[in-house]
Amino acid sequence: MRQSVSSLPALAQHDLVLLKEGRHPDPFAVLGRHGFASGSLVRAFLPGCNYAELVTGEGEERNAVPMVTNGDGVFQAPAPADIPYRLRISWPDGIVEAADPYAFGLSLSEDDIYLFAEGRHFDLATRLGANPRSFDGIDGVLFAVWAPNASQVAVVGNFNGWDVRRHPMRRRLGPGIWELFIPGIGPGAIYKYAITGSNDEKLPWKADPLGRRHEEPPRTGSIVAAAPDFEWDDAGWLKRRERANPMAEPLAIYEVHVGSWLRTEWGRMGSWEEACDRLIPYLEYMGFSHVELLPITEHPFGGSWGYQPLGLFAPTARLGPPEAFARFVDRCHAAGIGVILDWVPAHFPSDEHGLACFDGTALYEHEDPRQGFHRDWNTLIYNVGRREVRGFLIASALWWLETFHLDGLRVDAVASMLYRDYSREPGEWVPNHLGGRENLEAISFFQELNTLVGARGRGAITIAEESTAWPGVTAPVYHGGLGFHFKWNMGWMHDTLRYFARNPIHRGYHGDDVTFGLIYAFSENFVLPISHDEVVHGKGSLISRMPGDDWQRFANLRLCLSLMWIHPGKKLLFMGCEFGQEEEWNVDAPFPWPADDDVRRRGTMQLVRDLNALYRGHPALHRLDHQAEGFGWVIADDQANAVFAFTRSAGDGRPPLLVIANMTPVPRHDYRIGVAAAGLWAERLNSDAEIYGGSGLGNGGQAATTPLASHGQAQSLSLTLPPLALLVLEHAGAGE
Repeated sequence: MRQSVSSLPALAQHDLVLLKEGRHPDPFAVLGRHGFASGSLVRAFLPGCNYAELVTGEGEERNAVPMVTNGDGVFQAPAPADIPYRLRISWPDGIVEAADPYAFGLSLSEDDIYLFAEGRHFDLATRLGANPRSFDGIDGVLFAVWAPNASQVAVVGNFNGWDVRRHPMRRRLGPGIWELFIPGIGPGAIYKYAITGSNDEKLPWKADPLGRRHEEPPRTGSIVAAAPDFEWDDAGWLKRRERANPMAEPLAIYEVHVGSWLRTEWGRMGSWEEACDRLIPYLEYMGFSHVELLPITEHPFGGSWGYQPLGLFAPTARLGPPEAFARFVDRCHAAGIGVILDWVPAHFPSDEHGLACFDGTALYEHEDPRQGFHRDWNTLIYNVGRREVRGFLIASALWWLETFHLDGLRVDAVASMLYRDYSREPGEWVPNHLGGRENLEAISFFQELNTLVGARGRGAITIAEESTAWPGVTAPVYHGGLGFHFKWNMGWMHDTLRYFARNPIHRGYHGDDVTFGLIYAFSENFVLPISHDEVVHGKGSLISRMPGDDWQRFANLRLCLSLMWIHPGKKLLFMGCEFGQEEEWNVDAPFPWPADDDVRRRGTMQLVRDLNALYRGHPALHRLDHQAEGFGWVIADDQANAVFAFTRSAGDGRPPLLVIANMTPVPRHDYRIGVAAAGLWAERLNSDAEIYGGSGLGNGGQAATTPLASHGQAQSLSLTLPPLALLVLEHAGAGE
């Protein structure tokens, strides 16, 4: 029935002012259904609407009562206290009928609140953020965001005209989570959070830290998305992965920036669908066991290559929706290829729509710039000593592993987190409570992260980019280590690239660059990286570092790659290095595939393909990668010839593989090397073979021993060592 404005209780002027200004701290106290002396009413604040009705019942039982207003945006109508209702609202752009957001009770459970406060809610992406939900049979979206120092938070989006007054949120007691269930909307809705600071300061609208989708940059809105609706077909892959021992398996990683790898013209990025059609077959053909993706977590600036992310729960919109990324991972697994994500918990950019000063205070970052600001990268540093931030980061890691079935995380810039004085001068950093430079909170964070990945990751691995000699990076947590499975061997990388940049005439005097890494090669579980960092920022491409004429440059490149593949440690190679990309990598440039008639580059690709096959097919090259028993020097002191020789063994009782590297362009004839078994030794690899673009010099595919003692062995081989080349020989039997 109709009722006059004067017969219903009026909203207090103070509350009206706060609603109009979009800063009411407790909208549920004044909106929704409330009792009064003679019954109950429904009150809604609908600024800008033409009229509103209160609707109850369905079909023939449907009843619509006009809501009354005095023109201030507040609409009221009497309502029974015990039946559901809806609001039918006429907006300038159409009529909408939906349930009232302020008719619903608390949405997040007390367990959700408690676990978040403790930093131990590791299913955070399905609780906070924007989650399609159904309450009392009514579909909508539950928004929840952490902003403990805000005085008010509202959801704004394309469903409410981006009006901060329309959907103010409710604050829950405890750690400062704000929530609101908005019925009648679903996946695809675009939104942000309008946050008012504790001093009533209106902050820039914020994207959702837990958003599962975001608009494609330069747009910065978040997009409501359900958990990826994808039917996986990789149960067998996951079961095998869970049983495997990654230390003893071949691990040959192709590091790739997906968008630029797919780029065929300036300005065009590509998509996950194209990656399925082009990248996966290439990985199969080349024989890589894994692909490592430069960060695909959503990031505002493409020129950061993903290393300044703001959407730690969302694949970048540049390449397609989350379901398309899931399909890419599933297709990789079907092809026998693991997928590793480069994950960045060390820092984040200061874009105003992001995490910086999120609720008007240093929430995710440290307030003190001596702890909270990276001068090297002009970014902010997560405060991992705060439980909620720590839980946020760990929840992100687990989200990628569990939701997208990823096979591992390469954790970026670990060293920058472990040291409080990282890249800082004296007086520019804050010691820990013991007076030291170690970041004790970061140590604890990594230990918890790796423990949880071990418990929940179903065989997924973690790899640390740690550039110092921090002890125990890959030691188990129960032994006081950080608990990573692998660590990048930056020392090997620097020594190797320095050695190969030298004129071969001087290499005999710098053999330590080759041998020194074996002193510590088994102190950690190492990955040998030739990564994107080595082919940017004026360093030049890998081939550009090689000395000599064009023939020698490619011979050196083949020798360098061969030594890397045969050396103890897992392998990582950045895209383009496998064929000698001439210019250093440019994220915006088309990928410079070699022409079909480019014999040297095509030959280098064939070499890498054969190296992967050799590495995968010979347990001696991977089974004892991280144990000293799998390696033995034969020649490490031939300075005059710059020749090195060593063995690789699987520890299975069979003769080890023999590896000889000639680091000069001078062929060595009748070079004698002692071996462990008499008979024929077959050449399993010769990096100077004609098929690779080399000269074709060698030993005709095999060599026979003679009973002449050498290098502590009773039998020896007389070999021809090709110029700037590496040979791998395997015992092939006793011979005739």
